[in-house]
Order: sequence, then structure tokens, then C-alpha cells
Amino acid sequence: MRISGVVLAAGRGERFGGSENKVWQEVAGRPLLFHALSSLWKSDLLDELVVVVRPGDEGPLEQLAEHWEVPFTVAAGGRRRQDSALAGVKAATGDYVLVHDGARPVVGNRTIRRVLEAAQLHGAAVPVVPVVDTLRYCDQEGYLRPGGPDRGGLVHIQTPQAFRRALLLEAYAAAGDEQLTDDAAALLTQGRSVVAVPGDVSNVKVTRRADLELVGRLLDPIGHL
Repeated sequence: MRISGVVLAAGRGERFGGSENKVWQEVAGRPLLFHALSSLWKSDLLDELVVVVRPGDEGPLEQLAEHWEVPFTVAAGGRRRQDSALAGVKAATGDYVLVHDGARPVVGNRTIRRVLEAAQLHGAAVPVVPVVDTLRYCDQEGYLRPGGPDRGGLVHIQTPQAFRRALLLEAYAAAGDEQLTDDAAALLTQGRSVVAVPGDVSNVKVTRRADLELVGRLLDPIGHL
């Protein structure tokens, strides 16, 4: 049984700002993408890695490869996240795939193992963290509205998300042009079950520039003393 890691690094990063893809931002001396790839590979659970990049990012990827001896396959990203994920899953050869955001540089071995074992049992699994903050709606003028969603059962979705590869390919084909925010959505929109396993609050996704300092502390705590 082969396990493939598919790392998505073709996003536009509009909320991050700037013209450069955020996965090339350096933290603790290396690009975010380097840390994301290393975190997956160090788990010793994967047989291959597929990196999905957008056109024009071949140069930075070649530079990254010069400093990293682990081989990987490159796939071209698409217009939407789901297009990039599908390209990566098609390029993978494993029986199971772990689809991971290239902007999540601090995923731990326990999370990787937990989600993979659950996927092997159930076909599909994602790591989640319960929502603990109070949630309220805010109107366009900036005023809070009374009431809000019940936090009971609400979770933050993380990656890597793990699937039996054939099952995910089938779900993506059935989803067609439906807008999907993550890979689990491809199954959920078809009425398929996806198991939730405990994630990790340290598994931060870099979305805004302020997140860089946080992941820097997680990756290099001594350097931030």
C-alpha cells in the first residue's frame, strides 16, 4: 500500500497581499513550502510527494530542490483550489493521498498518523480543532448583531486531509463545477461520509502577514526569545 503526499502551493494568497506567492516567504531561514514538505516527509509515512505550483513558480521550486534532497513530482496548478488539488491527486500514484496546504508549515507527526489511520479505516478523514471563541455576525457598517451561531459541534478544518485516492477522484468527478473550499467538500456534497479526527492548534495556516511571526515562533522558538 503506497501513500502519497500532495502539497498545494498554487494559491493566489489574496488576503496575504503582494504579488509573490506566500509559500515562498521565508520563516526560520526557509520558505514556508520547504517546512510544509519537510513536516510531511519526516513522518516516515509517505512513499512520494507531489508539489502543485502555479505557472511561473518553477524557478523558486528549482531553488528549493537544490537545498532539499528528497525527490518530488511537480504538477501544474489550476484556476481554483479544487483544480490544483485534482491535478495533484491525478499525478499521485499512491493508494491513499494526504492533501496538504503548502502554507501550513507546522503539521506534527501525530496529526499525520491520526488522519491517515482514520482514512484507511473509513476512506476519508480530516483533522479538526473545536471552535472555542464566541462567534457573532457583524454588519457592513461594523456593528455587531445580537445572537450568533451555536459553537456546539463547530470545528476549524485543517490539513492534511487523507483519502483513499480512488474515492477522492470519484468524488471530484461527481462534483463537476461545484465550488469546493476543501477536499472533504467533494465527498460531503455527494452525501459521502468523512471522519473528523483531533487536529492541532499549532497546525497554523499562514493567511495574513501577521501569521508569519506566529509560525516563526513555532518553527524556531529559540530564535524568537
